[in-house]
Amino acid sequence: MRDTIKTDRLLLRRWRDSDRLPFQAMNTDPRVMEFMPSLLSSAESDALVDRAQAHFDRHGYGPFAAELLENQAFIGFIGLSIPNFDAPFMPAVEIGWRLAFDSWGRGLATEGARAAVHYAFGELSLDSLVSFTVPANLRSQRVMEKIEMTHDPRDDFDHPRLPEGHPLRRHVLYRLKCESTGPHNLFQKD
Repeated sequence: MRDTIKTDRLLLRRWRDSDRLPFQAMNTDPRVMEFMPSLLSSAESDALVDRAQAHFDRHGYGPFAAELLENQAFIGFIGLSIPNFDAPFMPAVEIGWRLAFDSWGRGLATEGARAAVHYAFGELSLDSLVSFTVPANLRSQRVMEKIEMTHDPRDDFDHPRLPEGHPLRRHVLYRLKCESTGPHNLFQKD
């Protein structure tokens, strides 16, 4: 297990207390949180950091804090986690990301996600990953497709943490099996 992963432009690392304030700011940005049920309070944001740290402690991996190498700026998270709800595709390990708005459109989520996939399959010896979002979140779905995840509409599901009738309840599920990710294109540039 490792505490850091380095890419051309990113350092994926364990969380620091100094990440809490910029993460709180991200979680109150309506653009960043557009496809989440609500904006997060400072306490809710801090609880998410605490859960990420606990996930690392319990499983040896988790959602890494993402930092730009060029200026050491915290820009969000990219990494792996075990969803804590019941769904037809469980048990599973999820790959996910959330980046600050000013980091969008630069291929950073894809770059970090590719490194997380390489880590999951190469070092953790996981055999598959899932990722999910609401159907309207086309940006995240594009990242899923760029890291060679596939979508089968028969796998789509209603998120059990959201009530019946909630506009964000329906989710699309993407999958990636270890054998489908060859080294020939895992790290190819966008």
